[in-house]
Amino acid sequence: MELDKCLELLYRGQLLPEVTVRALCFKLKEMLVRESNVVHISTPVTVVGDIHGQFHDLMEIFHIGGPAPDTNYLFLGDYVDRGLYSVETIILLVALKLRYPRRIHLLRGNHESRQITQSYGFYTECLNKYGDGSKVWHHLTDLFDYLVLCCIIDDELFCVHGGLSPNVQTIDQIKIIDRFREIPHDGAMADLVWSDPEELNTDSIGHREEFYRESSQQFQVSPRGAGYTFGRCVVEKFLHTNDMSRIYRAHQLCNEGYQVYFDGLVTTVWSAPNYCYRCGNKASILELYSTNEFYFNVFEEAPENKLLNDNVNLLVTNSKAIADYFDDNVSEPPQQENAETDIFSDAYQARSASSRRVEYFL
Repeated sequence: MELDKCLELLYRGQLLPEVTVRALCFKLKEMLVRESNVVHISTPVTVVGDIHGQFHDLMEIFHIGGPAPDTNYLFLGDYVDRGLYSVETIILLVALKLRYPRRIHLLRGNHESRQITQSYGFYTECLNKYGDGSKVWHHLTDLFDYLVLCCIIDDELFCVHGGLSPNVQTIDQIKIIDRFREIPHDGAMADLVWSDPEELNTDSIGHREEFYRESSQQFQVSPRGAGYTFGRCVVEKFLHTNDMSRIYRAHQLCNEGYQVYFDGLVTTVWSAPNYCYRCGNKASILELYSTNEFYFNVFEEAPENKLLNDNVNLLVTNSKAIADYFDDNVSEPPQQENAETDIFSDAYQARSASSRRVEYFL
């Protein structure tokens, strides 16, 4: 494989043939299987939150944060689903990790899962772009099982996709998790990718002892249906036990691109601007120069995404097989998209993906 040639195509948003995707995944699994569940890296590094298939915004991140390998990047997970270009996004990151293994680090998010990707778009997108006989989704979701769970920066900053777990008191306990599998429904591995911080309004609490007795400061069942919410007591205990100073994580939409909890002990980084092309939020990347010197580089959506919001018509499919499978009313001619069009529906993605199908003679 010529990685530089692959990257040249991927940066232009082109798809690689399935045989190349399979080879890339195989080589990266060979690399990742040797990595611990918890990787250690050093500053300077730029931390990136959820991307969710917003390929053009990923290009914007490389534009404002600097290209690889000039900039070290730590991606906190959730590369796929929701957006229209999950395939292009994840394959580019796979190729970058192979090409610059010490400059690019990829953590696993809750969407790097077979079950979740079958419900939120990635599975359908793979079929649309490679055909219903392809195994691209299988190659990539098998690769997800090898992604590491956490990262520690400068032996002081703990980075994870979601949050903490009642089953994990020490970082050594994370290192012995069997990560080479589908994300389970519960347990430590699930909690690390699903949990969220929850900050209590302390104005109504008069005494410190009363504050620490508040049940909301401990672990609570998450409304997501997986993982937990956790309060300041949990965070302080985890940081003290493991000699860490702060936690950086992703997993939650932030209108301003990032959100700080517990006086800076926990920070959420969100890197998908105008999430789902409709939320109107800003995004950010966290540029860490040292453990105490950092900058939140806040940005808005890429110009290409604004075209989607303006309902620019995408090319529609002439493939009856795809249309029959995804669209209940295939007898009608393709309609122009309007403000009421659900661009995340299977029918829409089937139509818009037709021009991006891979020709297998490549």
